[in-house]
Amino acid sequence: MIISRSAILLDAQSKGYAVPAFNVHNLETMKTVLEVAQELRSPVMIAATPSTVSYIGKEFLVSMMVAAKKSYDIPICFHLDHHEKVEDIKELIQMGIPSIMIDASHYDFEENVRIVREVVEYVSPFGVAVEAELGRLSGIEDDLEVDERDQIYTNPTEACEFVSRTGIDSLAVAIGTAHGLYKGEPKLDIDRLTAIQKEVNIPLVLHGASGLPDELVQKTIKRGICKVNIATELKMAFIKGLRGYLQEHPDANDPRYYFKDAKAEMKKVVADKIKMCGSVNRG
Repeated sequence: MIISRSAILLDAQSKGYAVPAFNVHNLETMKTVLEVAQELRSPVMIAATPSTVSYIGKEFLVSMMVAAKKSYDIPICFHLDHHEKVEDIKELIQMGIPSIMIDASHYDFEENVRIVREVVEYVSPFGVAVEAELGRLSGIEDDLEVDERDQIYTNPTEACEFVSRTGIDSLAVAIGTAHGLYKGEPKLDIDRLTAIQKEVNIPLVLHGASGLPDELVQKTIKRGICKVNIATELKMAFIKGLRGYLQEHPDANDPRYYFKDAKAEMKKVVADKIKMCGSVNRG
């Protein structure tokens, strides 16, 4: 069942768990996530970046969302992740997408506020939930690459002002996480997150969770993180299974068979992340 992101995240916030948000890239990866979430009775967010929307096609993506609504009885929310073009967001919500992230974090504070506020005002009549980011994560996400030197941590006082002036439903924070793979041992500023939680009463979002130890993610959940984004580890698991099958069956030519091992490897990661978030049997 498709429900609003606000309902999913507010439940997580009140009960002390996090909703896993999985970035998908095609029908196979989306079904893999939903099958595991159904088995574990977990609420789940299906996230699509701009390049994924372009790859799948807007109409096909919305049709997949409609099919998921009919096929699964767990709380599901489809979400646009790291979208920057306001016109694209407007078109997609008119097609029925219920949750979006407008990413204007690469602008200065005032311009970030202006752009996010414009989006919030536009989508409000549609009942669409809005996530925005204050601060910048390093690493690679979709077509965006941010060097470690350009990473900016979220300022707790600015976070309070940002939420108040924009009217967003959830806030993505920069506390030391990174998109993609970590080059060394990740170090998160947990004290900064604690300070942000004291200033902000809406659900907080952790981007760049691929590769983080479970216990570290769980520390962030105890300090207000209600949504955890996972992308890179899913891709790595999928290609591992696919590569392994094709190496053992070099003459294989039927995706209905060679995708099975790819999905099986990916399912392991999805199950582990759902358990890490504490969302089992919350759906």
